[in-house]
Amino acid sequence: MSQRANQRLEEDPGSGPEDDGYIGYMLSDVARLIRTVFDRRVRDMGLTRAQWLVLTRLYRRPGQSQTELADMLEIDRASAGRMIDRMEKNGWVERRPDNGDRRINRLHLTDDARKVHAAMWAIAEATVDDALSPLSDTERAQYTALTAKVKGQLQSLAGSAP
Repeated sequence: MSQRANQRLEEDPGSGPEDDGYIGYMLSDVARLIRTVFDRRVRDMGLTRAQWLVLTRLYRRPGQSQTELADMLEIDRASAGRMIDRMEKNGWVERRPDNGDRRINRLHLTDDARKVHAAMWAIAEATVDDALSPLSDTERAQYTALTAKVKGQLQSLAGSAP
C-alpha cells in the first residue's frame, strides 16, 4: 500500500473502498458512464462497442496485426479474429500482407470505415463536451492536464508507450 493510502487510513479509518467518494470508484464510474452514453448515441449508426473500439484503434494506429489489435482491445486473438472477419465482410477493414513477414496481415480501415469513424468522432466530441459541461474553461483545462499527468504515471507503471 502506498504511503498516501496508509496516511489516509490513519487520518480517517472509516474511509475506504466502501466510500462513494473514493477517487478510484469515481474514475472507474466516469469512464464507464462516458462509454455507456456514447454506446447509446452510436447505436443509431449500427455500431457496437466492439466495433467502435476497433475503428478507433485502427484509425489511431493503422497497420496493426491481429495480435496487436487483440492486445489493445484486451481480448484474445480468436475473438479479435472473428470481429475482424465480420468487419472485413462489412467492408470496414482490409487485411494487407506484412512486407517483412508473410504470416502476418496488417489491418487497415477502408474509406467507408473512415467515413463512419468521422461521424462517430463527432458524436464522441459531443459526448465529452456534454460530460464536461459543468466545468468552466479553466477547470476543463486543469482536468485535462491533471488527467494527462495521471495517464503518464500509469503508463510508466504499466511499462507501456502512450
